[in-house]
Amino acid sequence: MSGAISICRHAFHEAILDGILTISKKGVPSIADSGSKISVDIACQIVERIGKANVSEKGAGQTAGSDFESACADFVNSAFSQLSHIRPGKFIVTKGGSIAQFDQYSHLDEIEAIAKKSKEIATALGSDYIIKPDIVISKQPFPDDELNALANIVDVDSAKLSPLRACNQEMATLHASISCKWTLRSDRAQNARSEGLNLVRNRKGRLPHIVAITAEPMPSRIASLALGTGDIDCVYHFALPELRDSLIELKREDALDLLDTMVAGKRLRDISDLPLDLAV
Repeated sequence: MSGAISICRHAFHEAILDGILTISKKGVPSIADSGSKISVDIACQIVERIGKANVSEKGAGQTAGSDFESACADFVNSAFSQLSHIRPGKFIVTKGGSIAQFDQYSHLDEIEAIAKKSKEIATALGSDYIIKPDIVISKQPFPDDELNALANIVDVDSAKLSPLRACNQEMATLHASISCKWTLRSDRAQNARSEGLNLVRNRKGRLPHIVAITAEPMPSRIASLALGTGDIDCVYHFALPELRDSLIELKREDALDLLDTMVAGKRLRDISDLPLDLAV
């Protein structure tokens, strides 16, 4: 019997193949760079392994990106909810939204208001500190009756500042920020890195999970985001085992070595690993 995460992964791939990932009349998958034979070959192999794609001309990049975000959000929501027994709490998965709505980053609204009143301050601060991630997972604070459900844990004399306690503050905590990249080019990789660094630098409180999901078929382009440390936790590929099998089939030993380096270095994992990693 298949596990719940495997079932969610299969449903995720079905959603991807239902219009997001298509193949042109010339046989070019929409995740491939049509100007690169290697990219096309790898993408074709991946598609063969995950299912049957519709024949259609490649849609607009923004549309595919938004649809990919929706599919990723649905997968995370359905798979992560299976782990409530090891990660208790009320978690909400949503697309988009400013990080200033969460406890660790609520001060950014005040900074923005000050910056709007002063061109000098606005120039010094820049304008990229209020990030709007593709997908966010938030955790709601607990009311005291839930915290004290099994024993008398909190009272009026202690734990007066923790954001986990609803009587202290009502804002949710940002549990995870997820960047979705349908394909990767150098500028898209740098955008994800910049967002991650801003989440690290501008927080007051715990750091949320900072991850990226991509369907990029080329390991060299995945490496532009995955290699290095500090700005994101890890990159998750929408079909990592299928990508690896494709490289073996095509005898692309150089690309396979790079892929295995990223995996062994804990910089690249399959999307099925993401729900468990978010439960840590």
